[in-house]
Amino acid sequence: MKNLTIGTRLAGGFGLVLALMTLVTWFGLSHMHGVAEATRDMMQQPLAKERMISDWYRLIYTSVRRTSAIAKSSDPSLGQFFAEETKASVAEIEALQKKIVPLLDTAEEKRLFDAMQVTRKTYLAERDQIIALKKDGKVEEAEQVLVQRFIPVAATYQNALASLLTMQRHTIDTTAEAIETSYQSSRRFMILFGLGVLALGAGFAWRLTRGITVPLSRAVDIAVAVANKDLTSRIEVDSSDETGRLLAALRTMNDGLVGVVNEVRNGTESISSASSQIAAGNLDLSARTEEQASSLEQTAASMEELTSTVRQNADNARQANQLALTASDVARRGGAVVSDVVETMEAINGSARKIADIISVIDGIAFQTNILALNAAVEAARAGEQGRGFAVVASEVRTLAQRSATAAHEIKALIDDSLAKVDTGSALVTQAGMTMSDVVDSIQRVTDIMGEISSATVEQTSGIEQVNQAVSQMDQVTQQNAALVEEAAAAAAALHDQADALTTVVQVFKLR
Repeated sequence: MKNLTIGTRLAGGFGLVLALMTLVTWFGLSHMHGVAEATRDMMQQPLAKERMISDWYRLIYTSVRRTSAIAKSSDPSLGQFFAEETKASVAEIEALQKKIVPLLDTAEEKRLFDAMQVTRKTYLAERDQIIALKKDGKVEEAEQVLVQRFIPVAATYQNALASLLTMQRHTIDTTAEAIETSYQSSRRFMILFGLGVLALGAGFAWRLTRGITVPLSRAVDIAVAVANKDLTSRIEVDSSDETGRLLAALRTMNDGLVGVVNEVRNGTESISSASSQIAAGNLDLSARTEEQASSLEQTAASMEELTSTVRQNADNARQANQLALTASDVARRGGAVVSDVVETMEAINGSARKIADIISVIDGIAFQTNILALNAAVEAARAGEQGRGFAVVASEVRTLAQRSATAAHEIKALIDDSLAKVDTGSALVTQAGMTMSDVVDSIQRVTDIMGEISSATVEQTSGIEQVNQAVSQMDQVTQQNAALVEEAAAAAAALHDQADALTTVVQVFKLR
């Protein structure tokens, strides 16, 4: 029955109740029909016979009174009147007899009726004799017949009618008792049957209601538990009706919610852990980015200093070039002014020492430029894609620095050689004429080298300016990266807080 739908069960329940009501109604109508038939039979025969016999008895009683009046009356007109009335009564009695005879259905009734008919004939004969004697004026004889024969016969006649009437009344009472008994029996049966139908209907209704309300109550309890964030309910489905399908749907919903909450819990824990790691990584990256920004600022400052130094080196190189030109002019004129060779040699010695110092500075600058270019290349490699252009520039700067260093070493070697020659110049004054051309040539070479140094210094200045611009751009990018890292750290912290809040929300669910 549990697998039947609610509509089918309700239809079956109401159908059973209607069938039982129909059965009760049919049984009641059947018994009522029996009572009605019995009542109708009683009305058509016993009661009708009782009424006709009662009327017959009343007519006989009246006829006896009238016959007595005829016999005792001295008024002929009165006798004549009663005689006519008596004849009318006889006609009525005969009419009643004709109606009663077909209704006599028992042997006792027929026996009493036949005996009454014999008595009636005697009664009519005695009455007619009294009327005849009275008509002949024989009053005393009429009275004598009245007293001696008519009244006893009339009494017998009336007793016979009374017996027949009593029998009819007894039959009526018996039929009434039977009807009452049938009514009481039907009433008891109807009550018992009605109570049985009521009990059966109540039991079926209880079973039907129980089969609907219990699963619905269970469904309500489950829904309330889910509303209270309790997903530990165990839902058993033992039917396939609407309530069973409802419980099955609730079980599916509950299991789905359990899966969702578990996934959300796992997801929030993973998000919380990942966001913590992201936040820590962002903080570390922010610190390193700030350090990188600070290093870039220092690099930019160093590049500014290097730019200033290189510019100063360029000025010195131009001055050295000018000095070399001047020395070349002096050397050309030295052939004519030998007396000034010593002073010129001293000037050359001083200039050569200055050039040596300048070359030392240039060599140091080249070395520092090489170191800075190497550091810039390392920082460009750290910067990744954004530092690729800077790496190219740093490589070019390093190449220029190496070339400057090479030139400086060559100049230093020449200066050292010049110094050695100047040191021995005083002793070789006599050879000045012969070596002057060599000096001129050397100075020309120095002039060329100084021109190269000047050109290289100009190129180095341009390269350093490009490096400076690249460092500035890297500093801006690094600052932007730092801001983005801070924003990412803030976002990761917010994500961690939201994950914690979501974890707190799903923690309220009770799971199996």
